[in-house]
Amino acid sequence: MYWRETMRQMEDIGLGSFLIVFLISIFIGAVTAVQFAYQLTGFTIPRYYVGYIVRDMTLIEMAPTITCLVLAGKVGSNIAAEIGGMQQKEHVAAMEIMGVNTSSFLVLPRLLACMLMIPVLVCMASFFSMIGAYLGSVPTGMFTGDEFVRGLRAFFDSHHVVMMLVKAFVFGIVLCMVSCYQGYYVKTGSVELGKSSTQAVVISNILILVSDYLIAMVLT
Repeated sequence: MYWRETMRQMEDIGLGSFLIVFLISIFIGAVTAVQFAYQLTGFTIPRYYVGYIVRDMTLIEMAPTITCLVLAGKVGSNIAAEIGGMQQKEHVAAMEIMGVNTSSFLVLPRLLACMLMIPVLVCMASFFSMIGAYLGSVPTGMFTGDEFVRGLRAFFDSHHVVMMLVKAFVFGIVLCMVSCYQGYYVKTGSVELGKSSTQAVVISNILILVSDYLIAMVLT
C-alpha cells in the first residue's frame, strides 16, 4: 500500500508538474540572459560573462527557489486540499477505525515523493533555463553561440550544484510537511478547506524564502 501510494504521488508531483516547470524555466532563462546582456552594454566586461552569470544564478538561486515557490502553489495546495477533503468526509476516521496509521499513510508517501521528485524537477529547471537563455539571446544576435557556451563552461564550481540540490531537498520537505499539516488539521466546511489550501501555499512560500537565506548563509 505504501509503495503504490508513493508511486502515485511521485507521478502526480513529477509528471504533473513537468509542463509548468518547463515553461517557467525556459522564459526565466531567456529573460535573465536578455536583462544581463542589456545591463552589460557599454562596459568592458567580456560578453561571454553573460553565460557564466546565467549559469550561476540558475544553479544557486533561480532554479531551486523559483521552481519550489511555484510548486508550493501547485503541489502544496493540491496536497492540502486532498488530505483536507478526506478529513472532512471522514475518510481519515474510517481508515483509523480499520487500524490504519493515517498520519503515516497520508504523509509518508507524499513526503518521500517530494524528497525524490522535487530535486529532479529542480535539475530539469536548471537545464531548461540555460536552454531558454541560449534561445533568448543567441538567435537574436546579442552574442554568438560560442561565446554563450564558453560562459557556461567558465569558472565552474561543483559546490553550486551541491547548494542547488540541498535547497531543493529542504524546500521539498518544507513544502510537503506544511501542506500535510494544513490538510490534516483542517476544520469542517468548504470555506475552511479553501483557507487551509491558501495557508499551505503562503506559509510554504515564507518558510522556503527563510530556508533559502539560512542555507545560503551556511553554505557560502
